[in-house]
Amino acid sequence: MIYPQNFEQKIGFDQIRQLTKNKCLSPLGMEKTDDMDFSDSYDEINRRLDQVMEFMRIIQEEDDFPSQYFFDVRPSLKRIRIEGMYLNEQELFDLRRSLETIRDIVCFLQRTDDEEEPDEDDSNSPYPALHELAKDIMVFPQLITRINNILDKFGKVKDNASAELLRIRRELSATTGSISRSLNNILRMAQSEGYVDKDVAPTMRDGRLVIPVAPSMKRKIKGIVHDESATGKTVFIEPTEVVEANNRIRELEGEERREIIRILTEFSTTIRPQAPAILQSYEFLAEIDFIRAKALLSLDFKAGKPSFENKQIIDWSGAVHPLLQMSLAKHNKKVVPLDIELTTRQRILLISGPNAGGKSVCLKTVGLLQYMLQCGLPVPMDECSHAGVFSSIFIDIGDEQSIEDDLSTYSSHLTNMKNMMKSCNGRSLILIDEFGGGTEPQIGGAIAEAVLKRFNLKKTFGVITTHYQNLKHFAEDHEGIVNGAMLYDRHEMRALFQLQIGNPGSSFAVEIARKIGLPEEVIADASEIVGSEYIQSDKYLQDIVRDKRYWETKRQNIRKREKQMEETIARYEKEIEELEHSRKEILKQAKEDAERLLQESNARIENTIRTIKEAQAEKERTRTARQELTDFRKEVEELDKAATEAQIARKMEKLREKQERKKEKKNKPDTTPKVQAAPKVIPIQKGDYVRIKGQTSVGQVMETDGKNATVMFGLMKTNVKADKLERAEAPKPANTIAKATFVSSATQEQMYEKKLNFKQDIDVRGMRGDEAIQAVTYFIDDAILVGVSRVRILHGTGSGILRTLIRQYLATVPGVAHFQDEHVQFGGAGITVVDLK
Repeated sequence: MIYPQNFEQKIGFDQIRQLTKNKCLSPLGMEKTDDMDFSDSYDEINRRLDQVMEFMRIIQEEDDFPSQYFFDVRPSLKRIRIEGMYLNEQELFDLRRSLETIRDIVCFLQRTDDEEEPDEDDSNSPYPALHELAKDIMVFPQLITRINNILDKFGKVKDNASAELLRIRRELSATTGSISRSLNNILRMAQSEGYVDKDVAPTMRDGRLVIPVAPSMKRKIKGIVHDESATGKTVFIEPTEVVEANNRIRELEGEERREIIRILTEFSTTIRPQAPAILQSYEFLAEIDFIRAKALLSLDFKAGKPSFENKQIIDWSGAVHPLLQMSLAKHNKKVVPLDIELTTRQRILLISGPNAGGKSVCLKTVGLLQYMLQCGLPVPMDECSHAGVFSSIFIDIGDEQSIEDDLSTYSSHLTNMKNMMKSCNGRSLILIDEFGGGTEPQIGGAIAEAVLKRFNLKKTFGVITTHYQNLKHFAEDHEGIVNGAMLYDRHEMRALFQLQIGNPGSSFAVEIARKIGLPEEVIADASEIVGSEYIQSDKYLQDIVRDKRYWETKRQNIRKREKQMEETIARYEKEIEELEHSRKEILKQAKEDAERLLQESNARIENTIRTIKEAQAEKERTRTARQELTDFRKEVEELDKAATEAQIARKMEKLREKQERKKEKKNKPDTTPKVQAAPKVIPIQKGDYVRIKGQTSVGQVMETDGKNATVMFGLMKTNVKADKLERAEAPKPANTIAKATFVSSATQEQMYEKKLNFKQDIDVRGMRGDEAIQAVTYFIDDAILVGVSRVRILHGTGSGILRTLIRQYLATVPGVAHFQDEHVQFGGAGITVVDLK
């Protein structure tokens, strides 16, 4: 139950309804928006919300949802229930496209996470609520196929829709061609006789092909004058030779229309029994349009679904009035979010505070969001919020003064109070603005207190705004009612638009009066009249609110600092963990480097021994080399025993120093007498054929300086150290050289794309002669290149100069086989058709 009748207008829901209608794709969804209503069924509300939330995910995550062709053909389907009525071409075209949309939507919603095919089980569906909605919807694939057999892709009846229609259209085409040829013959004769200008072409008047002739020459051509131009300088004559043919065309066109109507009537007769089932599918399409519109609006509002419970509760955090948010956003301002809590222990919230402090906005926010929620619309508030369901909502806000009903403002308020007390219960939500106002304060406050007592006894939930002190005291002394205040900055004298539950608020009457400049003696008199006790109590109330706000700010700052500290500790712990991980990685890498160096040392040992053996050096020299390499191996092995990065670094540094000293010692001339000289090695010279040791590719030395050589391997020249090369036999010359001619794949792709994008028509109207010839030249070259057999050049009639120039050029092109005027029905002398060899 909603009270009063203009409830939606009072809270602004009529604007929400209009915004939703603006998001709809068709009248289907708009009708559903008009029917959007308040529900007190928990399951129904939950189902509506789930459908909208799932569609919001579809909009955000899916790209292939079918959202085209939401046509409303219900009036047409209802019309053909009458025998003899039929769907015209456009209606049938809309029916086909909308049925295809219904089919695609059902297929989309019945997909599961495991497969792309529709599935009856919604347990694996990513959108279970919408899957359930689409489960029993008929999609009529056979009907779509039948329509496809009648209409082409442009919505016109196909030639082969019936044998009779095919015969009629073939005869119509042949007759039209015959008339065109006859007219062209007559026109050429008239042009040769000088009756008609050279650039004149046949035209259409009243559905009949005619020849434009100057009035002075109209007697020269026998026929019927059908029309004349607005200036009177041209008359349109239908030659006698084509009158009968034109009459036949008219007859055939009539036969064509009758045959099309017969086909459509026959089809409409076959689908007449299925009309109720088809209309049911369109109800589904309307529901999808409606849900989509609600989802789009919810995304605009940044709305969501709070924790929805099957009981009476309002525990909202960060709630925002969506219309106020839209209005302020235009001025780059933001709404102060509302935090409010109504539970079984504190069912009625009594809000006090200064005027223009946000009390009424708070009241409307509660009313609008709760109503939106129970109409199946997501609401803009934090996801951690908790919301419940109420069986009825009552509101009393604004001036309800009525001249017709002889009601004053106060009388209308009392009438609303009477209806609320009569109908409210523990599942009701009441919203009252300026409770008890409109009459003498003492009796008004007393009546308001008595009414509030009845509301409390009935366990009703509600939000009430007031200025009366007695109501604030009543709330403090009775369980179930709690005071709340709209905060006000006393120093800056401005409203903060924040609701604080727990203490009543001050009206700041004295402070506001002083701010606007009311004389101080008037304020003093008023304070004396009301009494110092009232002024003092109001001051204490302001101090309490101020202190509470101060400590609340302190608490929030402490909580913020604690959160920052927790984040800092977590960051440091993460960094320590990463450093430990890096340390282990460095140690691991260092050990791997040491192991690799050890393996290289083993290889070096074996290589040195092999060299000594090959050189047949004396045993003492061999023993000395072995001892040096053994020492080197021990030093490397010590690296593996290092426990820290610093030890490894020191060991590596010492190893490098020793290697440097040995290298210097090695470079000094050796004075030790040789027992036996090594065999003489012939150095590699320019022109030798060589290969790199261990490889098979043979190259020729181009240059050498003793240590390095420049070698040409095939077409590649490279520098190689001479000691890494070995001589090889010269490669044998190939007996034959393979030759191949080919077209690269890139060129083939370019040609394919050029052919794909080539258009067989060019329009040169309005160009100068040289521009037109250049454009036609490129156009003909491209046509020959891609292999097109026929092209069309649109140059217009005009004075005929452009046509003459183009045809003179075409006569010189070897690739042009033939050119002529287009068929009279398709442009006649204004277009040149070119056949290419």
